Amino acid sequence: MPMSMAPDTLPLNKGIFLVASPALRDPNFRQAVVLLCEYGTEGALGVIVNRPTAVSLTEAVPQIPVLEGQGHVLFSGGPVQTNQVMVLYRVTEDPGETHHVFDGVYLGGNLGRLERLIVTPNTNESFRAFMGYSGWAPGQLENEMKTGSWLTLPGDSSLVFEKDPVQVWPDIFRSLGGQFAMYADMPADPSLN
Repeated sequence: MPMSMAPDTLPLNKGIFLVASPALRDPNFRQAVVLLCEYGTEGALGVIVNRPTAVSLTEAVPQIPVLEGQGHVLFSGGPVQTNQVMVLYRVTEDPGETHHVFDGVYLGGNLGRLERLIVTPNTNESFRAFMGYSGWAPGQLENEMKTGSWLTLPGDSSLVFEKDPVQVWPDIFRSLGGQFAMYADMPADPSLN
C-alpha cells in the first residue's frame, strides 16, 4: 500500500482517510479508519471502512432478492442515521446518482445499482454497504484535527475493498513505521470483533 507520505500532511478533502490517533477514546471512532466522502463549508461526511458487523446485507435490505445467499456483510459506517444503508462502489464507470469520492470510488444510496455488480461483476469492481455514516458540523472536524484526533492519509481503494477490515488500522500504523509502528500491536478495539 502506498503510504510513503507522512501522516497529518494532507489537507482535509473528500477522498482521504481519517485515521483515528491511538489517543482518540471516543468509542464511535476508536481505531477507526474513515473514508472522507464529502467535505466543504457545510461540514463533512464519511464512512468507517474497518467496522464489519454481524448483520448480512440481505437482512438489512431483503427487497433485493439477488443478494440472498451472497454473504455480503454490512459495515457500520458511523453513528449518524444508523437506519440508513449507504453503498460505496468501486467501478469502472460512474454508476449515476452517486457522489464521486476518488479514483473510481463513488458513494450512493441507490440499492438497485447493486444488482449489476452482483449479477455481472467486472474484475476490479466491488462494493461495500454501510449502516449509518460519520458526520461533522462546519468547523467540528477542523477542531478535532487541531487536537490531534486524526491522521490524514491518501485514499486507497484496496484498503477499502480488499484488505481484512479488522487489520486496516494496525496495518496503517505498521506501514508508517518509526514511532507509529508500536501502535500496530495495540489490542483491537472490542467493537471491531
